[in-house]
Amino acid sequence: MTPKNDAPRQTLDAEDWDPFGQPLFDDPSARALSRVGVVDVGSNSVRMVVFDGAARSPAYFYNEKVMAGLGQGLAETGMLNPTGRERAFSALRRFAMVARGMDIGPLTCVATAAMRDAQDGPEFRRLIEKETGLHLHIIDGAEEARLSAQGVLLGWPEAQGLICDIGGNSMELAEVGEGRVGRRATSQLGPFRLQQVKGGRKEIIAHIRAQMATLAEAVGTGHERIYLVGGSWRAIARLDMERRNYPLLVLHEYRMEPESLLKTLEWIEKSDLGQLRAKTGTSAARMDLVPLAALVLRELVELFKPREIDISSYGIREGLLYEQMPERLRRRDPLIEACRYAEKMQARMPGFGKRLHSFIEPVLGVVPPERFRLHRAACLLHDTSWRTHPDYRAEACFDNVTRANLAALSHSERVFIGLALLHRYKNSRAGSRLEPLCALLSPEQIQEAEILGKAMRFGAMFAIEDPKEAGTLDLSAKKTELTLRLTRRGVDLFGEVCEARFQSLATALKAAPVVIRPGG
Repeated sequence: MTPKNDAPRQTLDAEDWDPFGQPLFDDPSARALSRVGVVDVGSNSVRMVVFDGAARSPAYFYNEKVMAGLGQGLAETGMLNPTGRERAFSALRRFAMVARGMDIGPLTCVATAAMRDAQDGPEFRRLIEKETGLHLHIIDGAEEARLSAQGVLLGWPEAQGLICDIGGNSMELAEVGEGRVGRRATSQLGPFRLQQVKGGRKEIIAHIRAQMATLAEAVGTGHERIYLVGGSWRAIARLDMERRNYPLLVLHEYRMEPESLLKTLEWIEKSDLGQLRAKTGTSAARMDLVPLAALVLRELVELFKPREIDISSYGIREGLLYEQMPERLRRRDPLIEACRYAEKMQARMPGFGKRLHSFIEPVLGVVPPERFRLHRAACLLHDTSWRTHPDYRAEACFDNVTRANLAALSHSERVFIGLALLHRYKNSRAGSRLEPLCALLSPEQIQEAEILGKAMRFGAMFAIEDPKEAGTLDLSAKKTELTLRLTRRGVDLFGEVCEARFQSLATALKAAPVVIRPGG
């Protein structure tokens, strides 16, 4: 992902300028989005989320879900499920009270397929509004597709391909590319609907194929990537991880190849669902829908023939947050904004991360934008775990970044930053319980992460305010010598421990350490 400038260079102070623009935390439009509450009334679940924190990257201040099953049996009866109504209504009354207790202003509430298709949907909506004060927007399939696609764009700004969002009673598709949502289509391919198809497995597959062909006509089939949104897809992805013995259990940006995914779908069909549920922690209500969702996914993959299938944990709720963002916030890098915010809130010296990166940049060399942003992110996060006990700080850093709710970050990139932060606090990773995750990196990436980490380890100790005031680093053209040119101030700062860390960095670079003092 290429960092994007948000303002002309001449409008920024030289000290504040970099490829990511100025921080947005003091901007009124960013502060206005510091806490946003949304409610999603779906066919299967009812959820309230309150977003808080960095304006461009969602942080979940509050997140509560009830598997109400509002749309179960709708295809057969035309009515909302009676038990589902009771559970959904109870959840919404609670959400309204919780929101008032948080003093977050009015919740943005949307309802999807079950509420829009049920005969008693309008009546239930009126009851909700009368008893809870929540204003419920019942959206059509095209709008649901648009909001889900916007949710993907919130966390994946350069998403290019097809969004597929599956709920209990419907499945939506939407094109995305260049930060925009294109063609959209909706269908009744949700598992609750498929439960009502008569005749058994053969008839269900024929029904899925017929609807899938209609969807293909609407949005085309030439999409290299499909981004999956929805609880049923996430459950299948978690099962894919289980089958592959995948080392990192983070669903967002989990990537699957079609051939491997088809093997997983076949494995699910032949396995005991109870045993799979126990292994993965999937709820019984969700696992009950997996077999039908797996049939839909198989047809989707075989018809659309994507090169890659990616999981997005962001969907309609995040799309509602994205809807409220001004365009200039949307253009920001979610990873960098989140790391900036973490540094501001958790580091001992906010603002040092950028200066640290500038100091060690000569060691890292000129790199493509997608690597530059990872280096910057690591420097911004280098001190955010300082309160952790020193004996566990290295692994805590690794854990924090590999499991954190960070957007625009692939799994290998998570591990890269985590490994760099581990080496920021520790010379060796040998024997760490986290070593298996390094399998997601190439040997070259592991070496680069170690060098980045040891450069941060040296630079963070060398000077408290700005390392460049104490000295400058230079790596020779043939990378055989690492030179530290000290200023007069830097001579006294370059103590015994600093020297040891400088030596360690040189060793990681396989370069000879050279120290030049003033007048030397």
